[in-house]
Amino acid sequence: MPIITLTTDWNNDDFYIASVKGAFYRECNNVVIVDITHKIKTFNIFHAAFILKNSYKLFPEGTIHITGVNTDGNSEQAFLAVESDGHYFIGTDNGIFSLLFSDEQVKAVSIEKYPSTSFAVLETFVQAARDLINGAAIESLGEKVEKFVRRTPLLATIEESTIIGSIVYVDSYQNAITNISHELFTQVGKGRAFKIYVQSNGNVISKINKKYGETSPGELLAIFNSINLLEIAIFNGNAAELLGLDTNSTVRIKFQ
Repeated sequence: MPIITLTTDWNNDDFYIASVKGAFYRECNNVVIVDITHKIKTFNIFHAAFILKNSYKLFPEGTIHITGVNTDGNSEQAFLAVESDGHYFIGTDNGIFSLLFSDEQVKAVSIEKYPSTSFAVLETFVQAARDLINGAAIESLGEKVEKFVRRTPLLATIEESTIIGSIVYVDSYQNAITNISHELFTQVGKGRAFKIYVQSNGNVISKINKKYGETSPGELLAIFNSINLLEIAIFNGNAAELLGLDTNSTVRIKFQ
């Protein structure tokens, strides 16, 4: 049974979600539609890429992932269909594909067969997904694309024995996820003692938890989460809200 996922910034108050789902049910037989999220920050492709990149691999191969964020197409932002890791992605070449994977990892074509006005997901993406579900090769949708529009993700940096990272995502529990990977932490730290400074020198953590519950309720903690990124949290509390953290807030790890 074909699976289609939707990742958009539409929220739930307008007719957009229902329109697209209705079109899929009309055009495709026995399709399953999964809402990854409709709460992406408006036009924020970095937010959308983070969510999609850390969820799509858990779906079965052959799943079609629709991204409805900043979808206006023009001469510089074509509509693309992309195949990678056995999955298909349909969206606008606005930089999101460069955040999801490198050019070398994928097969990409511009979608040229279907006209579009102001609602590309409904008018173009649904038709492209329908053809893929019906067995069309991705190459039949348009011309091959060699390069994506580039956007550069915010990366952690290293200065001597210090890692300087940033908050890249705040989840619904107000846990603040950084761009500091477990691999980078291990590579730079080499087993040394450390202190983690969250936004200021007043918020200091000196150990990494394996579980949230290793600290007392209300206590600040650091943990490497399920996607192996350093996460700042408060056990049974709202870290981002209480500490005034948002995307781009700074987290420093200083090793002895």
